[in-house]
Amino acid sequence: MTIDYDKDMKIGLAQLLLEGGEPKRNYERAKKLVEKAASQGLDLVVLPEACDFAWTHPSSRTEAQRIPGKLSEAYRALASENNIHLCVGLTERLGEKVYNAALLFNDHGETLLHYRKINLLEVEFPFYEVGNHLEVVDTKFGKIGVNICSDNYPNSLAIGECLARMGAQIILSPSSWTVEHSITEEDDPYAQKWTAPLSSLCSAHNIHIVSTTSVGYIVGGPYEGKKMIGQSLVVGPSGILVKGPFNEVASELITCELTLFNNPKKGVQIKSSLLPSQS
Repeated sequence: MTIDYDKDMKIGLAQLLLEGGEPKRNYERAKKLVEKAASQGLDLVVLPEACDFAWTHPSSRTEAQRIPGKLSEAYRALASENNIHLCVGLTERLGEKVYNAALLFNDHGETLLHYRKINLLEVEFPFYEVGNHLEVVDTKFGKIGVNICSDNYPNSLAIGECLARMGAQIILSPSSWTVEHSITEEDDPYAQKWTAPLSSLCSAHNIHIVSTTSVGYIVGGPYEGKKMIGQSLVVGPSGILVKGPFNEVASELITCELTLFNNPKKGVQIKSSLLPSQS
């Protein structure tokens, strides 16, 4: 495949209202945002983490489906029917194990990437197994990698670094950022937790990261009572390009047009700004 580098790309961040244990209702909201993105001529839509049962909802242990399966096929068809690339976080059953997974479909509904989250938080251990595979894929836009949410924590940026060293020009990251119920718009809960590490990774490797998070109140599971407030991010080498609004209850589509740059640092040993200096 011939890759057209330095290509403009129109991306939608589907900041989705997710209800724990309600995969059908969550899908219907996702469908509306994907259709809206297609009507606006966008190339790709990124949905949040665990779009089926919501992150760490107890139903994920008993109701998770295989991939491919009924739920993943519904999202695959959504990409195909709307002629749009789609990245979505889903819960996956594989035998007795359950994974926190993400899929990337192209505009024909073909599966380009199937990733399972590696950097699980301790509260996730009762719900998901640890993934063990990273890859990137060539697309008509450039080389894309996928990870999920806390894979981009400051102590796990090696995951994003690996994708960058594999040549990724952009990393798509379905997420489910949660905050305490008391957090308001005047607070900035993401400055050090997300903005700083994502900016460091993008600057060090000349890449972009798209992290779409959900909105809504968490019901069930270890984070019950907390909330997801959106503020999804697109970050590039020069810093934040787009930040979604603070929103606790409504699904909405945030758009961004960007240019993917050729990644000159792939596969090389560089002195990274992400790690302590070595003598």
